[in-house]
Amino acid sequence: MDLHGDYLIIGSGIAALRAAASLGGAGDVLILTKGGRREGNTGYAQGGIAAAMGADDSPARHLADTMAAGDGLCNERAVAVLVEEGPRYVRELIDWGAEFDRAADGSPALAIEGAHSVRRVLHARDATGREIGRVLWTRVSPMSNVRVLEYARAVSVIVEDGRCVGVRFLQEDGGLAVARAPCTLLATGGAGQVYRETTNPPVATGDGVAVAYLAGAAIMDMEFVQFHPTALDVAGQPRFLLSEALRGEGARLVNADGEPFMLRYDPAGDLAPRDRVSRGIAREAQRTGKPVYLTLAHLHPAFVRERFPLISAACRQAGLDLATDRIPIGPAAHYVMGGVITDLDGRTTITGLLAAGEAACTGVHGANRLASNSLLEGLVFGARAGAAMRRWTEQPIDPVSLRGFDDGATHKKRGQPAFFANKGDGLAAAAVQDLMWRNVGLFRDADGLKAGNALAERLDDGESLAALAPQDWQAASLLTVGLLIARAALRREESRGGHFRLDFPERDDRRWRRRTMERRGE
Repeated sequence: MDLHGDYLIIGSGIAALRAAASLGGAGDVLILTKGGRREGNTGYAQGGIAAAMGADDSPARHLADTMAAGDGLCNERAVAVLVEEGPRYVRELIDWGAEFDRAADGSPALAIEGAHSVRRVLHARDATGREIGRVLWTRVSPMSNVRVLEYARAVSVIVEDGRCVGVRFLQEDGGLAVARAPCTLLATGGAGQVYRETTNPPVATGDGVAVAYLAGAAIMDMEFVQFHPTALDVAGQPRFLLSEALRGEGARLVNADGEPFMLRYDPAGDLAPRDRVSRGIAREAQRTGKPVYLTLAHLHPAFVRERFPLISAACRQAGLDLATDRIPIGPAAHYVMGGVITDLDGRTTITGLLAAGEAACTGVHGANRLASNSLLEGLVFGARAGAAMRRWTEQPIDPVSLRGFDDGATHKKRGQPAFFANKGDGLAAAAVQDLMWRNVGLFRDADGLKAGNALAERLDDGESLAALAPQDWQAASLLTVGLLIARAALRREESRGGHFRLDFPERDDRRWRRRTMERRGE
């Protein structure tokens, strides 16, 4: 089956849908999503969307908080776009019918989360992503020029004469098909499933980064992986995200003796940036040899259950009461700051190929994303990518030049990645996930990272991607992204943001206040 359109969008989360909303009446828009319409990370985003809309807030203050969380590596131009354009796009969501929680005076209720200096997080109880997804689907679905194909997994980018002309995708029945368009946007979301322990849904396997890299696009900042500090940690239960908004509303982290402990590890305590809270939790569990908990027992039970109905229900499934019980928690992979290099309009290093959302890397998050900036990033840069696609009919989308990035950037050329050691045997995704969690997780060192890179030694350089069986595509994506993370982490001999090296525990601005790139080559 061959499909054709004027614009091709891969993904169905906030970045993809906001881009599609910019293309009303512009031509034939084809959306491919590898699961159902609402299966991506957007619907799992609980806490909220950050925007400088409070009387005591400003884009400049939001910029300062974002830059501080990014630990010296944010692209300030990208951050300025995010915080200055963010309020306009959030108000647009409200105009389109987004039902954010309201304060007594009718204005949006604003929450505070870790590393924010003021309350600026709009929320719809604890299902903000789901509400934003609902509004965007309501906006996009009636558009007569938009077609949506579900259960269509992009497996490679088609490049002809140096231009992206579409993708190959796996159909629901396992057959390969082609979708062609002069302009393609990768908005495939995250890659949390690269790790054994993750808050991400099963579809978050890093496909966009993998297919872009294999097509020759440049990739950046893959060593920076954010581990969310508070995922439900109950045997036999999924690692359900316990939103940072819980701590914003007063939840406390305590050890098995009921003692608060985070001030032992960070002066900002429970509301320190996520990377530092995650490491504090892990160290406290190691120090005591016992579990770590989140407690809201000091808050009014009715408030807790009303403010966090989704999380309360998840805890009930695990036999716990969020309002009264101590909830066992632990860190889990949550967000990848790196991705496909783009400019501020989504252009990648391949002509005709754009990227937006978590699959992209503008540098807006630096080494560590500020809480609740992810939905805002998808909204703002999805809109900008959609506008750039719309302009394509008047002016072709040229590739972005790497000359505009850091002078100290490192460009690595690699041979063709390998995939399978024994032809036909395949590689279990679980093997990649387990190795990544053990060796390329919260705490890293050279020996562990070399073990992560040694995955490549088990694989066969000659295996053709076109010959992969349907069940092997997920392992191929996980492996490709896992190798990019491990290689980048081994290169960076310092600790910064979401990247922590036990053998290089200090931040080293003299050698490493720079960003690293990798591009497939000879």
